[in-house]
Amino acid sequence: MSSELNERTVEDARPPGAGDRAQYGVCAFLALLGTAVIVDGFGIAQVTSSTDPVGPRAVPLFLGVLLLVVAVLYALDVARGGHGEPEAGEDVDLSTGSDWRTVLTLIAAFVVNAVLIEPLGWVISGTLLFWGTAFALGNRHYVRNLLIAVTLSLTTFYAFAIGLGVNLPAGVLQGIL
Repeated sequence: MSSELNERTVEDARPPGAGDRAQYGVCAFLALLGTAVIVDGFGIAQVTSSTDPVGPRAVPLFLGVLLLVVAVLYALDVARGGHGEPEAGEDVDLSTGSDWRTVLTLIAAFVVNAVLIEPLGWVISGTLLFWGTAFALGNRHYVRNLLIAVTLSLTTFYAFAIGLGVNLPAGVLQGIL
């Protein structure tokens, strides 16, 4: 009896036809994204030179067309009965719902980062983001997580500044960093 419960699949948990609707939704999303990339690509000024005969439009237009092709091919596959492979995770319990507390805590960590990045700077807001993400995902080693979060924030701050030449906001630590 218990082996019958363990052999329950994702298809058993879904109402009939729900998988197809979701897959067609992915197709529609890919088509919209491809269209947006193409429209945005045509908004780029076409400047060519002897060193760049193609210009900056080529890559977005190519990627947009590829997204449209993938959307059409995926829709054809779904129409012919193709479907995605269900996750084969051994610890997935299909009878339980989503863990909204974790999801909402992760969203809160991202929102706090977005709100505080300008006034406090990347190092502080990034530290809160990394620490909050570890907390949301269940890690309860608060001091160790804080040290790791500070290290990650400082490393990314200097990697962007020195390695890429992109200055992230320093916020209240301006002049110290």
